[in-house]
Order: sequence, then C-alpha cells, then structure tokens
Amino acid sequence: MFKIAALPQSGPWPTVDPFLFCVHHNDQYPAANEDMGPNASLTGRDIGQDFSNKDGWNMYHGSPIPGFPRHPHRGFETLTVVKRGLIDHSDSLGARARYGDGDAQWLTAGDGIVHAEMFPLLNRDSGNPMDFFQIWINLPASKKRVDPHFTMFWDMQIPRIEVQDENANTSKIKIVAGTYMDHEALQPPPNSWAAEPDSDLAVWVIQMDAQAEWKLPAAAATSLRSLYVVKGKGVSIDEQTIPVKHRIEFTTTDEVLIRNLGEETELLLLQGKPIREPVVQYGPFVMNTRQEIQDAFDDYSKTEFGGWRWTDGGPVHGRNSKKFAQLIDGTLDEPE
Repeated sequence: MFKIAALPQSGPWPTVDPFLFCVHHNDQYPAANEDMGPNASLTGRDIGQDFSNKDGWNMYHGSPIPGFPRHPHRGFETLTVVKRGLIDHSDSLGARARYGDGDAQWLTAGDGIVHAEMFPLLNRDSGNPMDFFQIWINLPASKKRVDPHFTMFWDMQIPRIEVQDENANTSKIKIVAGTYMDHEALQPPPNSWAAEPDSDLAVWVIQMDAQAEWKLPAAAATSLRSLYVVKGKGVSIDEQTIPVKHRIEFTTTDEVLIRNLGEETELLLLQGKPIREPVVQYGPFVMNTRQEIQDAFDDYSKTEFGGWRWTDGGPVHGRNSKKFAQLIDGTLDEPE
C-alpha cells in the first residue's frame, strides 16, 4: 500500500514523475544589517557556496544577501511555495517580483530563462525566518521549448479548506495545485503539465491539529503520489508509524486514513500522472536527450536567454516590504 523512507538531512528530497525534486528551505536568519543581509559574522562560511546550515541558516550562493543570484533554466518548471519570509525575483526577460509569507510563484522556464531568487532580510530588530518549498516539475517534450512564463498566486487567493474529524479536530488543506473535494486550485500556467486535463497534478500543504484524523482522498488510477511528514511528531497509517522527516510513497490510489500522533503536524502532498519520457538533467537544464542538453548550453552561451538586464547579479527591491509582480508582458500584479 505504501513505502516509507527517511528524507536526506540536507539537500533535495526525492520525488517521482512528473516531479523532479523538492527542496525545503528552512533558515532561521538573524536580525538584518543595513545591507539587508544577516547581522552576524560570516566567518567560517564558504561564501558563494554556503550550504553549511551554520547557526541554523545558509547564505547559499548569495553575498552579502542570502539567496540564489542569476542562473539559467530550460525544460521544466519551478513551483515555489512560501510559508514565511520574502523572495525577490528578477529575470532575463525584464520581469521582477517580491513575494512570500503565504504566496506561491509558478515559473515555466520552457525555452530558457535566467533568474535570481534573493532573500532580503528587512527586520533589523529581531530574526528573519525563511520557510519555503521549491518543487521542480518536469515538462513533456512537446512543451520543453515553449515561451517562458510565470504566474503569481497571492496568499489570499490560494484556496484553503478546513475539515474536522469526529472529535472536532481540524485539518487545513492549502490547495496550491489540483482539486480537493470539488475545490479547485488557481489556474496553473498554460503550458504546465498541471494544465493537462488528465494530469491529476496536486500540490497540497496540510496542517493537522494535535490528534487529528484526516482522509487523503482517492486519486486517479494513473497517478503517483508521495506524502512528506515535514513537521510534528509523526503520523500513523494502518497502525504503522511514520516519523517526521520521512516520505510515504503510495502504491495505491485509494482513500487513506491518516492519524496525527501528537502536536500540530505539517504534511506536503505531491501527486500526478507521470509523463513517462526520458529525463536527462545536467545542472539547471532538464531535457530528453544529451544532445538537447548540449543545445541548451550552446544557446545560453550565445543568447543568455534574453540577456541580463540588471546591474547586479542578485538584485533586491528595496527596504519597503510591499509585495508586487511585474510580469514578463509588463503587467503589474499586486495582491489585494
């Protein structure tokens, strides 16, 4: 019915087709300095390549602000689901955004885009915690060279459903993608695998009260699904305990009863019909053949996928905490 495996202590979590991997970034950044970086010594960190989790946080490739300065992608999508913290996006097609604290960004890299994802720290009086998932979703061969596109899902737009068990304990389901009990997520990007009518692609973040019971609904018979125990004391399925920081890979698409074993527990569901095509990945490019990977490197060398339009490799958008998105077509999108 299901297989259980411990998640790696750091780095990407394993996923199944149509997903490529998932990373949980959970950094307890300290108070900010005047440059919107951490007001703390960076001694002992490999700046530019800091994944040490020293003191509970990373600089990643950023300096002096943590994050991921400009880097290219082709052939897949990123879905970034933020629980806490802010992310500044800038890309080679002239788009930029600031989002976070419940928002999600769905980026179709398609034919090629260069973007930066920076984590400006704005609070100088106390900590700046950052907590988000970045999920890589594959594209079928027919969509790998489509025009790049990104969509913002602002926090208040994302559907949330609350269900109670017979003891009035509540489970809250945040529907980032897919359908839950006839409640549909926001529309995915037009060329996403999630936009295919029979893809059954779902991304849900579930918060279960202490001792709550929740039924994971049945999925389409063609789907693969994984459930990640992100936070809490663990859950129980069919009297078997699954500890926190473990993944449950289901071998059935039937309805499943899940029991929370203790305090509030957070789960992440990834589900979808597999694409079932060859996957050749090299760094930031995900294609179907080695030749297509070489073509991606050649194209990036020639065009830089539109060229970098910003004076800095890791631009941030000031000290104002206001969220916004200036889309690829120039449209300004702001949360209500």
